[in-house]
Amino acid sequence: MFSRQARLWNRLTFVLAKPQNTILLLFGILLTFTTVAPVVAIVKDTFAIHPGTIDAHLTGKTQGFSMVNYVDLFTGKQAVNNLWRPLWTTLQLAVGTCLIAILYGGSFAFLVTRTNMKFKKYLSSIFIFPFIMPQWTLAVVWQNVFDSNAVVGTSNGLLASLFGIYAPKWWCQGLVPSAIVLGLHYAPFAYILIGSIFRNMDANLEEAAAILDTPRLKTMFRVTLPLVKPAILSTILLVFGSAMGSYPVPHYLGLTTLSTKYLSMNSKYTGEASILAIVMMVFGVAILAMNQVSLKSRKNYTTVTGKAGQLSKIDLGKMGKYAAGIIFAVLTFFTGIFPIVSFALETFLPNPGDYSFLYTGDLSNLTAKWWLTNDTVAPGALYGQQGILYNSMIWKAFGGTLWVAGWCALLSGTIGTLLGYAVSKRRRSKWAAYVNGMAFLPYLMPSIAVGAALFILFSNERINLFNTYTLLIIAGTIKYIPFAGKSALNSMLQLSDEIEEAALIQNVPWIKRMCCIIIPIQKTSIISGFLLPFMTSLRELSLFLLLCTQGFILSTTLDYFDEMGLYAFSSAINLILIVTILLSNGLVNKLTGASLDAGVGG
Repeated sequence: MFSRQARLWNRLTFVLAKPQNTILLLFGILLTFTTVAPVVAIVKDTFAIHPGTIDAHLTGKTQGFSMVNYVDLFTGKQAVNNLWRPLWTTLQLAVGTCLIAILYGGSFAFLVTRTNMKFKKYLSSIFIFPFIMPQWTLAVVWQNVFDSNAVVGTSNGLLASLFGIYAPKWWCQGLVPSAIVLGLHYAPFAYILIGSIFRNMDANLEEAAAILDTPRLKTMFRVTLPLVKPAILSTILLVFGSAMGSYPVPHYLGLTTLSTKYLSMNSKYTGEASILAIVMMVFGVAILAMNQVSLKSRKNYTTVTGKAGQLSKIDLGKMGKYAAGIIFAVLTFFTGIFPIVSFALETFLPNPGDYSFLYTGDLSNLTAKWWLTNDTVAPGALYGQQGILYNSMIWKAFGGTLWVAGWCALLSGTIGTLLGYAVSKRRRSKWAAYVNGMAFLPYLMPSIAVGAALFILFSNERINLFNTYTLLIIAGTIKYIPFAGKSALNSMLQLSDEIEEAALIQNVPWIKRMCCIIIPIQKTSIISGFLLPFMTSLRELSLFLLLCTQGFILSTTLDYFDEMGLYAFSSAINLILIVTILLSNGLVNKLTGASLDAGVGG
């Protein structure tokens, strides 16, 4: 008996002596809890009876468990309005977003990497702006441009004020503008993923087709596009789940989806709202399962002839290369630069959203009151609020946003880097695959559903972390580990084992090997893994919306000012967020060379 225990102990000690095994064991247990526990909590909430809500009314009870939430949501009188119609709209939105993101981002990736289009460096840098900016940025700009009093009952936007053009309601609100805005927001995903494959594609494949006199169009569809298929599937995987859980864009553009319906039902239909969150989670898991199946059945494309060399650029012609560059310069201006100008202008309008002064050319009505008012009760005061520069709520929220983003980046970046190292060392291990899957799963779950699950788990009598920075940091870390994990894993897989083994022979400790050898070699990819969680945390709303009140972070404070009708304040917060994100991205780029579009065309 003793010898058996001793053997087991010795074996366990031997296994855990390898850092990668210890990392996988510890984070496997931690990630299982942080992923499974919120899901269990929200599943339990779907059966619970909540006092003062519809399930208490239908059952006549104030506590206990019941199936009434499922029965009423799926078969009740409001089933169509509360579940089926929002579900159908959400699926349409997710599919439309994927199509627009892939077509727009993929086309741009092809032009940057495979043609002689002009202005590539500038266009590549500015193309990623919509993703760097808050998700709702383009939705607000869409309102400022296309809304009109005659169609949607708001102030006249730019088109109505300047040209008397009144866009139809289906173009101002609903599915079409929501899909376009989200598609533009996620197009950089497609650009980065597809562009990387285009740029690094083996020249043998297309040269072999050229030697065999294969027409260029046939080469494109039979050789090039199949090679891009993995990137397209990865884009769908990332975009579909994100679009399903998007709250800000449908909220601003008047589209009822599962996420917006969740918020509207959460107070009186609490249990049924939790079922909506479960439905969104199920789709995330289904997408992950489909991706795993596609990985197993994916074809390999090889060539038996041809000569290695550089990929030849497609000549667009003397006029074509400039025309393509100018077209994308115009498009990226409206998606990347115009939003900044628009938000800045909004903060100087007497009535934000009203651009009638542009028609008359009278600039005398522009005002700085939204910035400089320092009295909350004097005539002309801003509904009890101080101006932006003096508003303590805004600047406290800005400090809180930096605090949360910094900790989320530090924790998720560190955990992701360690996971990337450990999984790369044990990539053939089933346990490593399990840990990697558990780390990536929260990203596929819609943000609003993850936020709802964490709200239920950490807002009760035993553990009450609601309205604390601790809960926001926990939520952000769980959600953004995949960013750093995938970046670190891809970079670690490029390292040969001999690099670390040489140091191991010299008895160099593991921490020193990581800090002095591995991290310096792959510093750009690793820093990108810290940068992306930081930027995403700065502009996150869906994940944090249920976890704190206004004044804690900028995104929820912006939503608060929008609800109050103080659009100049929300525009200023948008401007602050955009400038902060761009400065952070530019600073990291200058200091380290890390950039989201590095290696594609930037």
